[in-house]
Amino acid sequence: MQSNFQRPMSRSFLAATAAALTLVGAPAWMGGAWAQAFPSKQVTLVVPFPPGGGPDVAARVIAEKLAPRLGQPVVVDNKPGAGALLGASFVAKAAPDGHTLLLTPNTMAISPHVLPPGAGGGVDVNKDLLPVIAPATTPLVLVASPSLGVNNLKGLLEQARKGGLAYGSPGNGSPMHFAGEMFKRSAGVDLLHVPYKGVAPSLNAALAGEVKLLYTGVGGALQHIKAGKLVPLALTEKSRSTLLPDVPTATEQGVGQVEVNAWYGVFAPAATPAAVVQRINQEINAVIKLPDVRERLLGAGVEPLGGPPQVLADFMKADTQRYGQLARELGVKAD
Repeated sequence: MQSNFQRPMSRSFLAATAAALTLVGAPAWMGGAWAQAFPSKQVTLVVPFPPGGGPDVAARVIAEKLAPRLGQPVVVDNKPGAGALLGASFVAKAAPDGHTLLLTPNTMAISPHVLPPGAGGGVDVNKDLLPVIAPATTPLVLVASPSLGVNNLKGLLEQARKGGLAYGSPGNGSPMHFAGEMFKRSAGVDLLHVPYKGVAPSLNAALAGEVKLLYTGVGGALQHIKAGKLVPLALTEKSRSTLLPDVPTATEQGVGQVEVNAWYGVFAPAATPAAVVQRINQEINAVIKLPDVRERLLGAGVEPLGGPPQVLADFMKADTQRYGQLARELGVKAD
């Protein structure tokens, strides 16, 4: 006679077990089940900066086309503060089911090096968030108010050496802040840093003449450059950008070691299942390949990128290391 432990499982037992798994939810290793369950409700794309800047524009363009692909609404929620860390903390604490995501520039990789410990709720951006995709990049550009009367770095340096000039940025610890400090070090000039609370406020200040110089992403500034309201002086890239092909780099104009760019990354809470991450990555990759999306992003000064999650993971690792070192060398910290 067979013991109970040797007896084959009955069909009724198997059916009961399957039903129980359905009720309690499939375990994490059942990636297919997770993928089929996602999305089951609205998806929120958190942007940790005010409306109007490059990250916000990119998020709204992507959200519009992502919604029909997911079959659920995709809304953009702006949660500015603490150099992207407030929004990052909000997403890190959300349910790890793919319904709450973060779209942030690489400011998030920099802020932990320049803000006090615990800023933004104490989020550990390298442990509490999971890279999903780097949908886009945007070059950084130094622009001037037309009233300053300069159109290249030679003219700017002549003015700067007389003293009294200031430059604006979207905030302390932003890539633009680092670009300004690297420019000061390389060119041997002294410029006062004036931080604003986001890209849009800093652009408004430059357009109003409140600040004569501004480091910003091409994404927010392109329309104002084309309209002649801001004068592009130099790109902080290794090479020229197709978005502003006639604008030389700082290196071309004799000011080296000012190479800073900005990428946009989509992140999920750390425990989000791999199958859900892969689904989101797949859908956003498809969205940014759409001709009208590419046209709208490029028109806003944002260059589509995409690729697997590892591309964003590599960006995050490199910038965390690089800006940690630069923060120490340049003494960059919250004012």
